[in-house]
Amino acid sequence: MRDLILAIEQRTTALAMFGAGLMLVIAAFSGLWQIVSRFILEQPAEWTEVTIRLSLIWMVFLGIPTAFRQGAMISVDLLYRKSGPRLRRVLEWLIFLASLVLMLAILWWGYSGHRVSHHGVGLFGYAHWRALFAARHRRATPRSPTARARRSAVVRLERGRIEVP
Repeated sequence: MRDLILAIEQRTTALAMFGAGLMLVIAAFSGLWQIVSRFILEQPAEWTEVTIRLSLIWMVFLGIPTAFRQGAMISVDLLYRKSGPRLRRVLEWLIFLASLVLMLAILWWGYSGHRVSHHGVGLFGYAHWRALFAARHRRATPRSPTARARRSAVVRLERGRIEVP
């Protein structure tokens, strides 16, 4: 059973690291395209900034568990190295509890952002993407009142204000 769990852990770690590397490649090419489109083509691509931001966030969140598991995170371990076995055990529990609190806070923040926005801004940024592309592909002056209301909601989302009716 232990071998099965370790095999699953190795595969999921490899998958997460592949995803983190892929996000780094996406961020790099999006940044390159942003430079080319802005300074060579003189028509800046608005979507590249959002793509870079989201891919860097996903890269970090996919890579952190592997770094944490391998002990590669930056640590201040002077107290840990100079302490005896009993104090080390207490410090290990404190580190575990602090990590658990941080992970639960991140989970709560993501869930509450998802719940407030009704579209997943806290988890995946879906509403921001939809708002960005909708604003670029609509006419400048919508004709119907419904279209005007959608347009104003899109503009509010682009400016970073999420207003729940």
